[in-house]
Amino acid sequence: MRHFLLNEEKQMRVHIRLFKFLILFLILSGSISLRAQEEPKGAFIMTVTGKVDLENLGSILPHEHVTTDFLGAEIAPQPRYSRDVAITAILPHLKNLKKIGYSLFFECTPNYIGRDVKLLKALSELSGLKIVTNTGYYAAVNKKFLPKHAYTESSETLAERWEKEWQEGIEGTGIRPGFIKLGVGKGPLDAIEEKLLNAAILLHKKSGLQMAMHTGDGEAALSEYQIIMKAGVDAENMIWVHAQNGKDEERLALAKKGVWISLDGVSSEKIDSYINMIRILKENQLLSRLLISHDNGWSVEDENGTINLIPFDRGKNVPYQTIHEVLLPRLQKLGFTKVEIDLITTENPIKAYSLKP
Repeated sequence: MRHFLLNEEKQMRVHIRLFKFLILFLILSGSISLRAQEEPKGAFIMTVTGKVDLENLGSILPHEHVTTDFLGAEIAPQPRYSRDVAITAILPHLKNLKKIGYSLFFECTPNYIGRDVKLLKALSELSGLKIVTNTGYYAAVNKKFLPKHAYTESSETLAERWEKEWQEGIEGTGIRPGFIKLGVGKGPLDAIEEKLLNAAILLHKKSGLQMAMHTGDGEAALSEYQIIMKAGVDAENMIWVHAQNGKDEERLALAKKGVWISLDGVSSEKIDSYINMIRILKENQLLSRLLISHDNGWSVEDENGTINLIPFDRGKNVPYQTIHEVLLPRLQKLGFTKVEIDLITTENPIKAYSLKP
């Protein structure tokens, strides 16, 4: 009996050694990895859950919102809502996007107007949809959403603030932004707006982060373009957000120079005007500069002392659905090919927002 047990013990030691050798061989050969997730080796997009590579991405929404608080900068602690309540309201819509083939969702709410990266990370992990947040400030709407230091600090100091979020993460969360979001009003940029854009240019040159700018009209877009050109930055690093607020000739002129034309706010009520703008870009062979999105989400509202999340436009459109359910089928009926649809919904957003290692 003792001899039998010794033989079994000897065989067990041999098996263990063989198993360890096999594991070592697989690791060295690259068949398995000790890391839970491989870091992208090439170009990537930075999401709230980390870097994602550009392979096998589905459709992308490049300009949406989750929660936006229009109260004003530095008035009340953020967020004013329960994150559990927010998750209950918003998660089904993000799960549906994932189900119908969307992979990436760019959340464009800046700091001081309701950016909530903890909520975004929770929603991303629960839905499986990759979400991208931002750094930067929003100077549109008469500067209502600018913190006091935005008036007194230099472009260099503001750029350092935003660079810290890029390097270290936002507000101690480790969650890093994937692009720079600015907001300006109508007409040529004023001194504050230009200072913010110069701060964004400084950060862009260090990080490669794309600059997406809520822009009041075509005159403001031209002003942004001129400032960027003066700084020696390529036009393709400018996204004219809300380009639907400009004129066809303004969109065509900047698209030909390489600027990204982002038609946001797609809704069923305005679908014909968006189709016409897209058709004109196609006729001028400029679909390769086009981005489309709903600019949808929920606003944080105080209703008789109770904080509620209210869908934009009071729910006239189901959030994040009009492009998939209305716009794209209409474009297909007009003769847009699958290649052209894929260009608009996948390839263009990847080119616009991807970062180099």
